Amino acid sequence: MTPAASIRFDVLTIFPAMFDSPFEQSIMARARAAGLLDVQTHDLRQWAHDRHRTVDDYPFGGGAGMVMKPEPIFEAIEAIQPLAPERATVVFMSPLGRPLTRAVVEDLAALPRMLLLCGRYEGIDERVREHVVDLEVSIGDVVVSGGELPAMLLIDAVARRIPGVLGSETSLAEESFDDGLLEYPQYTRPPEFRGWEVPPILLSGHHAEVDKWRRRQRLLRTRDLRPDLLGGVEMTAAERRWLEEQE
Repeated sequence: MTPAASIRFDVLTIFPAMFDSPFEQSIMARARAAGLLDVQTHDLRQWAHDRHRTVDDYPFGGGAGMVMKPEPIFEAIEAIQPLAPERATVVFMSPLGRPLTRAVVEDLAALPRMLLLCGRYEGIDERVREHVVDLEVSIGDVVVSGGELPAMLLIDAVARRIPGVLGSETSLAEESFDDGLLEYPQYTRPPEFRGWEVPPILLSGHHAEVDKWRRRQRLLRTRDLRPDLLGGVEMTAAERRWLEEQE
């Protein structure tokens, strides 16, 4: 899918300040300054109905922890959707969701706008999932304290797919998981450090041979570190023979 020219993220959270620093630094800051990325945070407690700004309550049926109430979330989403012309795809950061793979990132990068819902406590009222969430995304089989950090990871990964965000588009083409392979080893100056030398081929100036070495290193690294990825990788007969010869 073709990446959007720019993307707006509306983030619904009870901790909006968590998003200040990560998106005021480095690549994300430059992308925002260039108008390629827009990140707007919204404090869910603005839509609470009591003086304590309560957004959670005890679960029906008993059990540990608290559950995020439906009223503030519904009202917040209904208020946030009209803030931009495009309807936002509502994405709930959840361990029940689709894993955040390269394919999912590419699909999300084609959307002009997303509203990221960051859960807390033991989760959200099921009626939110059933009636307003369009997509659930997980960062992996791990439990974290809330949806904020997963949302930051998603924004960063998706933003990198927007044309113009990275300084070099070739950097994107050679990243890990593109073509199903992990990235090749990288070296820089000095060519010798504490007795460890850079592979001579990288200093040779023979670009075709360098490309061949890098391709083989990607295959080897993927076989050794993530063999589950190798099944979907297209290889020549020569590449297969070379890989079989490596201890």
